[in-house]
Amino acid sequence: MVYKELLSLAMKHANFRLEYIQDVVLAFFRYVMLSHKWEGKEPLLHDIQGKSVYQLNPVDGIRKLQSFCSVARNLGYHWAWSDTCCINKNTIIELQESVNSMFVWYRRSALTIVYLSDVPPKSKSGALARSIWNSRGWTVQEFLAPKVVLFYQKDWTLYLEDHSPNHKESAMIMQELGDATGISAHALVAFRPEMRGAREKLQWSSKRVTTLQEDIAYSLFGIFGVHLSPIYGEKKQNALGRLLQEIIAQSGDISCLDWVGKSSEFNSCLPASITSYASPPSMLPSLSEDKMKALVSSPQDAGADKLASQLYTKLDHLTAPRFAHRRLHLPCIVFIVTEVEPRPGPHFTYAVKADGLHELLITTEDQLIPFSRTMPIRQQFLLVHPWAHNLLEQHDFSSESSNLAVDSESDSRVLRLMIRLEQPFSAFLLAQEWARAREYKRIATDHNIIAQVEGGVWVRNVMDVRTVEIL
Repeated sequence: MVYKELLSLAMKHANFRLEYIQDVVLAFFRYVMLSHKWEGKEPLLHDIQGKSVYQLNPVDGIRKLQSFCSVARNLGYHWAWSDTCCINKNTIIELQESVNSMFVWYRRSALTIVYLSDVPPKSKSGALARSIWNSRGWTVQEFLAPKVVLFYQKDWTLYLEDHSPNHKESAMIMQELGDATGISAHALVAFRPEMRGAREKLQWSSKRVTTLQEDIAYSLFGIFGVHLSPIYGEKKQNALGRLLQEIIAQSGDISCLDWVGKSSEFNSCLPASITSYASPPSMLPSLSEDKMKALVSSPQDAGADKLASQLYTKLDHLTAPRFAHRRLHLPCIVFIVTEVEPRPGPHFTYAVKADGLHELLITTEDQLIPFSRTMPIRQQFLLVHPWAHNLLEQHDFSSESSNLAVDSESDSRVLRLMIRLEQPFSAFLLAQEWARAREYKRIATDHNIIAQVEGGVWVRNVMDVRTVEIL
């Protein structure tokens, strides 16, 4: 009725500017989204379609829906949206569209109301962090996407009695939410969907749960800005595998390969569960810029310079990591394992030696066949340094110091790369498939494998650089 009156007014008064009419119409159609934890019997589309929400029997989720609509109306809005009843879940096409559009819908909302059903009235700071709402998978995008958010307690009063128009501008509430989720203050307030920094975003959801196991992956589609078809019934390993495959294929970001735990049936280089990202990523020591300059400035062996340049060229010409038929084609620096010897320890613990690397101690749930140079086996094992093109340093530091003993910008980058390659790195242990000579599987471990090349290895030979196919 109100919308018809607006149209009638616009048609009667031709002198109204088009911009004014557009502003009025847009203001009328502003909508409020609800973010909440499903509890008990929630109203579905057929429960409310063609009915007045306020005339329904106020039981279970109906009462919550009525309160949500009432708060939205009192704030001056004409439209409210709740995922329980605003999606026809009996229509596969609509359900798929909703899963892929959810982030955008929350982003475009004029306001998102977060209802904390287990936070009692007059709660103190800390109650939001403990709320079950903060443990659900879908709620990550539901508070990252919107620009304006208000948190309401069980009795539909504002959390911490904060009556500001946007709780994203409340330093206290955002600090509490950041501490509870591990999400930076900047991302909480001004998040933008992207694939860069995939590992960090996966960690945000690593301890969250969803009612349907596939939804833990589907709830991340909007955060990464990917569009995939949800296939309910495919199980979480496939759902997560398809998401990670898309991230690597589109961005080349291999940070999501940094995990510990059990391998996925989708691909052995991917984890079986998102919980494998709960542990912090590999923390490797890094050289200070002063130390780097000192090492680059030191005299270099002419032969080593030539080999280093050859290695740099090989790495520069590697193709980006990609997936094909669930096979990961991963560019790597390859070190061939020469010895696997059992050691006392939890699960299966092995001392592992590889050409060009210091000896490692690796613990895995997989039992390996011991071997050495004197007792070889037909199966080949590799320790690899996964490679992505962004690991090649592009910035030139040769102009920053007149003492650098290099002749060109290219020489500077080569030398810096060689120095960085001598630092510890996160390695993967790969086992050759018995019946497939050129295909490998990743051996999952319960700790990150931190490897380091032996001194002078670049001088002795040019490293084995290739793309390895991993099942």
